[in-house]
Amino acid sequence: MNIFETVRARVRAALGRPLIRPVATAELPTEFGNFEIRAYDDLADRKTHIALVLGDLGDGKGVLVRIHSSCLTGDVFHSARCDCGPQLHAAMARIAAEGRGVILYLNQEGRGIGLANKIRAYALQDQGYDTVEANERLGFDADQREYGLGVEILREVGVKSMRMLTNNPRKLAGVENHGMSVSELVPIEIPASESTRRYLRTKKEKLGHLLSSV
Repeated sequence: MNIFETVRARVRAALGRPLIRPVATAELPTEFGNFEIRAYDDLADRKTHIALVLGDLGDGKGVLVRIHSSCLTGDVFHSARCDCGPQLHAAMARIAAEGRGVILYLNQEGRGIGLANKIRAYALQDQGYDTVEANERLGFDADQREYGLGVEILREVGVKSMRMLTNNPRKLAGVENHGMSVSELVPIEIPASESTRRYLRTKKEKLGHLLSSV
């Protein structure tokens, strides 16, 4: 449990209830299909997180889920430094093809270090550091994301067990540690390009991602 999870656990215990609050719901037509977009406030740090729900989740078992941490540069500006945007869009297409599933979009930019620090990390990468080294040089852990809040949101939308779209075993552990059953890891690998090859190799060698293209 990292420091953020510890703080949230203490706040949760003090409040005696979950740390999320649903604040808005609307329909969201996309090029991949018609999702329902649900916004949740984090009562501990006031960040807003998003769940995109497609189809009837039924009994909530075996739901195809992508837990995606925000990446403004990749998801919005199509940065070629990472595979985040292509992974998000591939997950939306995969869930739309299945007809049922959830995209959980967590406000955890830069593996949890925030947008400004992420850009500072980019500057260090321009000097030759890899993504892990850059975060650590700024005084952060290699990956500061936490998933307890995400599990609370998934339960609120009706997910009881899931098939997770990920290449990251740490994400699996983070979810299961908070009591969510994962029946399958579904790969969502984006082929390496010249601009992403070092980034993907670092994820594989230093963060344990299950990747075959590097």
